Amino acid sequence: MSRRGTRSTLRWWVAAAIALLVLTVVLLPISVGSKTWIIAVLVFAAVFTVLEAGSTGRILAALMIALLTLYLGLSLQRAVLLLGSPGWIAKLLGAAMLVIPAVGAWAMVREIVFGARTQQLGRELLRRGELPADELPRTPSGRYVRSAADEHFDVVRREVEARPEDWGGWYRLSLAYSASGDGRRARGAMRTAIALHRGTDPETALTASGR
Repeated sequence: MSRRGTRSTLRWWVAAAIALLVLTVVLLPISVGSKTWIIAVLVFAAVFTVLEAGSTGRILAALMIALLTLYLGLSLQRAVLLLGSPGWIAKLLGAAMLVIPAVGAWAMVREIVFGARTQQLGRELLRRGELPADELPRTPSGRYVRSAADEHFDVVRREVEARPEDWGGWYRLSLAYSASGDGRRARGAMRTAIALHRGTDPETALTASGR
């Protein structure tokens, strides 16, 4: 996806991590050491949000994934301890906390796989000389000029309509959606591109991506 789309995804990961950490602090009777660890992660997340737009974004993303993994492990450990407590309220909280590591691990793996496959498609288009250059005009704030982005989107959309089986066209459509500010459809188009690249027939790929 485009740099803007990647930044948006990373910010969502930061927001999710902070929300989970705050939930843990509010709901659970945790030790001072655990609270200190959580505060450290929150500080890192704040720094990450500021710095991830720079050239160190990938390194910081990897660090965030590592910290999320540590958090999921801490949640699992806390759940096991609560399940072993005598009170039914503690057991109920422990059972509920088992869901957090499971859902968190699933979401993290799903996002990592999606990112890896997206990069694979981008590298292949680059080797073929078909990766579109980021030449759309931008505003002083760094956003794409909406009129230019919409005009470019119409061109790419017509190309996809003419050749719906071409995964490269769907990849470019995803970038066009992202440039127009539609992140949800950008991800859907990228999933279609990934499915087509993996050999899925166009009709099935479109159905799987919700299009």
